[in-house]
Amino acid sequence: MPLKQRPLWRRTLLIVLGAALYAVGTVCFARAAGLFPGGFTGLSLLIQESCQRYLGFNPPYSLFSLTLNFVAAALCFKYIGRRFALFSLLAVVISSVLTDLIPPYAFSSDPLLCSVFGGLVNGLSISLCLRGDASTGGTDFISIYLAEKSGKDAFNIILAGNVCMLAVAGLLFGWERALYSMIFQFCTTQALHTLFRRYQHRTVWIVTDKPDEVYAVIRDTTHHAATLFHGTGLYTNQPRSMIYTVLSGDDVRRVVHDVRQIDPHAFINTQRTDSLTGRFYRRPQD
Repeated sequence: MPLKQRPLWRRTLLIVLGAALYAVGTVCFARAAGLFPGGFTGLSLLIQESCQRYLGFNPPYSLFSLTLNFVAAALCFKYIGRRFALFSLLAVVISSVLTDLIPPYAFSSDPLLCSVFGGLVNGLSISLCLRGDASTGGTDFISIYLAEKSGKDAFNIILAGNVCMLAVAGLLFGWERALYSMIFQFCTTQALHTLFRRYQHRTVWIVTDKPDEVYAVIRDTTHHAATLFHGTGLYTNQPRSMIYTVLSGDDVRRVVHDVRQIDPHAFINTQRTDSLTGRFYRRPQD
């Protein structure tokens, strides 16, 4: 039984909202405070400002953002998923064009406030696009590719991979701006960890009197396997069944809700899984 796909209108809406919010965060927080958010966005801002300061002309942000992202999207189209790449390009085009069109505005003149709240807005916008089965491009393509291949949460790799770019930014425009940019990136990563959990793993233990019905929910909702244990409830001295499975972080709430509908008396324990080896089903990008 195939997994249920999000309606096209909902997917498009999430992507458009995420891309528009991403542009707002770039203009009103990152650019306003002179920050470099990391990835292709930060690199595009860095090249744009370098051209303005050292070459005497101000090319549009979208010129660099679209050029860099089209190359990454071509790899994404081949290795991750065609529709995923096309929807991601839609997000990149919208965010890039809006970044050039939105008038300059700063919510705060304090670079620390811009770093923290800009990072949170940035993380929220990226998570909206990811929930629409797309990305905001750039290093998101790379991190998702690594996550698909290794099965590990790769968002921290984004933070580590931006060190070289920030070193160049620090040399050209001052280390204070580079350090604030690191705070911006850290807040973005933490927001993503909280809001988007597909690449996180959760171990789930379910003690139930209806193991067949409960596993049917797990199978039909997530396509994950499970292991059934038989034991005895020591308090009641009655035979009990326990299902063990590992799920993606964003599937847990839905599975727990559906299991409760089938067996309101089920005992459910979930815990974070930091390391996982072996066969683990991951829904492919389309």
